[in-house]
Amino acid sequence: MRKFLFLNSAQRFGDFALLLLRLFVGLFLIWGVWDNVTSAARMQEFVEFLRKNEFPNPGILAPLSVYVQLLVGLAFVFGLFTRWAGVLCAINFVVAIAMVDRFGGMRGVFPSGALVGIGLYLATHGAGRFSLDAVLKANDVPRAAGGVRLKK
Repeated sequence: MRKFLFLNSAQRFGDFALLLLRLFVGLFLIWGVWDNVTSAARMQEFVEFLRKNEFPNPGILAPLSVYVQLLVGLAFVFGLFTRWAGVLCAINFVVAIAMVDRFGGMRGVFPSGALVGIGLYLATHGAGRFSLDAVLKANDVPRAAGGVRLKK
């Protein structure tokens, strides 16, 4: 009864769920900046958006943000350098919350907040078994004593 109550059997699908999360979020991030990557006019619109929201050096920060999001998205999709990508994702969207989203209340903060949480999760847990990180054995980092370790 205890195993049923706590759904212990669901653990065996953890790496698959992590793959789906990485693919969904990674493709979303790529889709979200693709127009800025492929169109100078759209990039200029983003520069103006940053200028309007009082970001310093919007001409530098706009392409930096766009290409960081693109690289993070690709890293999530392939599961390569996932921990670093998670850190960059979290930082990027903390800045978005601090500079823009906080003015929209909880509804405005939630999408970026979710991406901060996902970034932190991937930074601390890695990409899982179905990733290039796993092929390169980047996930084989020992956990601190007392940490939770799921069965493989």
